[in-house]
Amino acid sequence: MSLLDSTHQTVSHPERIAVIGAGYVGIPTAVMLAHFGHSVVIAERDEFRRESIRNGRSPILEDGLEDVLAAVVQSGQLEVTADAVQAVAGAKFVFLCVATPMDDDGRADLSFIDAVAQQIAHALRDDAIVVNKSTVPVGTMERVRSLINRPGVRVVSNPEFLREGTALGDSLKPDRIVVGAEDRDAAKSVAQLFASTGAPIVVTDATTSELIKYASNAFLATKLSFINTMSRLCDQLGADVDDLVRGMGSDHRIGFPFLNPGPGWGGSCLPKDTSALVAIAADAGLSLDVVRAAIESNAAQQRHIVTQVAAMVGGSLSGKRVAVLGLTFKANTGDRRDSPALQVAELLLAAGAHLCSFDPTVATDDASGDVANLGVCATLEEAVAGADVTVVLTEWAMFRSLEWSRLVPTMAQPCIYDARSVVDLESAHAAGATVRSIGRS
Repeated sequence: MSLLDSTHQTVSHPERIAVIGAGYVGIPTAVMLAHFGHSVVIAERDEFRRESIRNGRSPILEDGLEDVLAAVVQSGQLEVTADAVQAVAGAKFVFLCVATPMDDDGRADLSFIDAVAQQIAHALRDDAIVVNKSTVPVGTMERVRSLINRPGVRVVSNPEFLREGTALGDSLKPDRIVVGAEDRDAAKSVAQLFASTGAPIVVTDATTSELIKYASNAFLATKLSFINTMSRLCDQLGADVDDLVRGMGSDHRIGFPFLNPGPGWGGSCLPKDTSALVAIAADAGLSLDVVRAAIESNAAQQRHIVTQVAAMVGGSLSGKRVAVLGLTFKANTGDRRDSPALQVAELLLAAGAHLCSFDPTVATDDASGDVANLGVCATLEEAVAGADVTVVLTEWAMFRSLEWSRLVPTMAQPCIYDARSVVDLESAHAAGATVRSIGRS
């Protein structure tokens, strides 16, 4: 039975729902609710995203999302508009799925949330329930309620826990649903929308609900930083991090998830959420030293990789040609926000390297902005040819089955640094390459 078969239940009381924002949270949320039988309209200002959705195409790369999106658009369960006011008219539930980027001081920028709340306030139904789905700091639910300032309109916190690349699966089969509100009836009404998922439901107060999201991401970031720190210690002591992970993860109290050494954590959530939690704690008079250490350790991991790469080519990267494989923050997504791959690439540039980069989601005519100086190539072969060292920074499946017997002879030096543990060592060694990776003897 497929994931869709196991979750496709027609709701007994379909609701009219508005979703504001067609991004990495808004689209999976809207598609999931429409798939369950609700009537959903997405409000999105970006014309490209609107047209993609109207044509049944997903504007973001997510496994399985486009097929379900096309189905709910064709059935009429999902519509899209540029007008948020039009979207909320008549909607019982309104999900706010807009961006909350990090400010210069590490706090969440709530300007988009504020603007939407003020824009839609007058158009809401008298009994509407507004749902904060975006990741927001403690106190935002009350802030939105004050901005809307409608006595009958209730505001609920319902943080998202979606992983990019598996957002549809995480929407249909989540580990838990968290809903927070002072009005428990409103919270239960929101929870009921997700009943078809069969997930455990945590109903709590708004403050706790808002904090759960930040605490969860900070813990995951800390776990990643810990194993990355251990990988650096393995490099120093000559230990093997893979065996270390097997020895640790077999303890059920620790477990294997998020014990994968790599170039550090990034993406749209962990960097901004850890910084926001540190700021929230500072405002409350506390110093989250553990989380601060995780943030610093993450930066140290990237510096360590550059040092290791330099050691493979004689200690200096000045004038060296470096092939960078992978620019997104993880595989199966086109998202490069706070990508550790980009951060390592920038450090390589700063060390004097000449970069030739390849990522399956980045075309040469897109080579601007954050990839402007990274020498984006049309093919992997073009990036590797003439390289003094090839560095794998994203765990794309295609990098696991590369024909090193064909690639290595085209390199200036047969050096490979694998920051994601995806290189086929037997194939690379047979081709005459020297391969190193973090914490592996």
